[in-house]
Amino acid sequence: MDFTHLADEVSNQPPPYGDINLAAGDPALAAASERAGMNGGAFAFGGQWGGSDQLALGRLANENPPELHSHDPQGRRCDVVEFHPAYHALMAQSMDAGLHCSSWDGPARPAEARRGNAQRATRLYVVSQVEAGHVCPLTMTHAAPASLAAAPELLRDFLPRIRARNYDGRFVPFWEKASVTIGMSMTERQGGTDVRSNTTQAVPIGGSEYEITGAKWFLSAPMSDAFLVLAQAPGGLTAFLMPRFRPDGSVNGVRLTRLKRKLGNRSNASCEVEFERAFAWRVGEEGRGIPTIIGMVQMTRLDCAVSSAGLMRAALARALHHARHRTAFQKKLVDQPAMAMVLADLALDQEAFAALAFRLALSFDEANGSGTEAAHARVLTPVAKFAVCKAAPAFIAETMEVLGGNGYVEDCALPRLYREAPVNAIWEGSGNVMALDLARVAFREPDLVQAILANLKERTRGLPGAASTAETVSRCLQSGDREAHARRAAEALALLAAAAALAESAPTAVTEAFAATRLATARGIYGANAIDAVRDLMLERTLAA
Repeated sequence: MDFTHLADEVSNQPPPYGDINLAAGDPALAAASERAGMNGGAFAFGGQWGGSDQLALGRLANENPPELHSHDPQGRRCDVVEFHPAYHALMAQSMDAGLHCSSWDGPARPAEARRGNAQRATRLYVVSQVEAGHVCPLTMTHAAPASLAAAPELLRDFLPRIRARNYDGRFVPFWEKASVTIGMSMTERQGGTDVRSNTTQAVPIGGSEYEITGAKWFLSAPMSDAFLVLAQAPGGLTAFLMPRFRPDGSVNGVRLTRLKRKLGNRSNASCEVEFERAFAWRVGEEGRGIPTIIGMVQMTRLDCAVSSAGLMRAALARALHHARHRTAFQKKLVDQPAMAMVLADLALDQEAFAALAFRLALSFDEANGSGTEAAHARVLTPVAKFAVCKAAPAFIAETMEVLGGNGYVEDCALPRLYREAPVNAIWEGSGNVMALDLARVAFREPDLVQAILANLKERTRGLPGAASTAETVSRCLQSGDREAHARRAAEALALLAAAAALAESAPTAVTEAFAATRLATARGIYGANAIDAVRDLMLERTLAA
């Protein structure tokens, strides 16, 4: 008997995952794109980004992380980070799709005329399924105008370049480029989230121009053309825009000391940095750094929630792909009752959290015309980030188990998704920071939070556990020890808002099943929740993937 080629014969393994439409079989995305008036645009975009070559770019960008070159071959300081061509290809495609700017495509006063957040969220969600690391500079660039609005002259100079869609990764002064990207550097080693303890000093040198000296523990996307930075000016903590090149064309005093060796997010560079009399323009008034930067932070938090929902969708799609093609004990995995319950339970959570993120993006669009929507955007942004980003790691771990050993090896994309998932829960405010944001608003503006609860109660009227969940939120936030109960309040409010989002976009049976197993009773592990009535419906809605 010839055994030569037996090892090459593969049976009972799914076909390669690729050349698929990332929007197919995704009910939350379909509902969001229809509500945003995209007329099939999301489906076309999903097909473009689901190609095998496109998925390979995401893999290559992570297998070949960026490298720091602090000096050139002759020993001159250069402070340049080199990226793999796959990263640049992804950046070019994402900028062409407007992920860094499309919400600002309206009139020249973006603080008053934001448009397109709902449409952009659908594209961000799809792109995150391919490669989420390069989304970091896109997110910060997109959010930057919210802070630059406090410096009209800077906004005038930078907004046309932010709106431009032709990616330019060259290390040259921003005024020589048609397009730019914006990074940020806020935290320092001694304070982290407590940015009021920053020690970096900003010295005025004339008008709105300053020189900044000090060190930052994190600088995100160091090859950006400029960075929003917090530093101590004579009048207190202040926001600045720091370009990579000084106005005279010389390289600015931005010294990249080392790249962070991160758990995930490996395609994206994060580094420690020292500023040596680095030139910067003041953004807003001295001493108003945190209020100036908060608009940008709100928008990046929205992106964290949307991107995490996308990571969950990517993991679910791969689990479904495996279960549809893998046979065990004479049945396809998807037809095994225990596995069907797990997959349907995962699908229920993923649809609900995606619906929550998409509904929040819509509130950003409608905030100018509706007091309710403005309150929705303000109060629920940290809440959605808290819940969706915290759900993603455990969710992806469960999908890895669907694939068994195959899901645990690096040849599969799931380990990369799993490593990527925690960053959104940590970046732009960890879980405690998000929950305490809610507690702080409840203390300072209790009527605002009560108005949100009243709106959500109306939208979830008759759903199992909705009224009691709203009461839990109210009780936790009105307690004398509200900070201790902030996480409970944030989780309950997020689940209530997710049920309300589902009520606007999903069949009644799906919404009721989510409420019954997430609001009326304590959620169990995946596959242990009583979703029997919608098990087949959930699989039917997602198996087009």
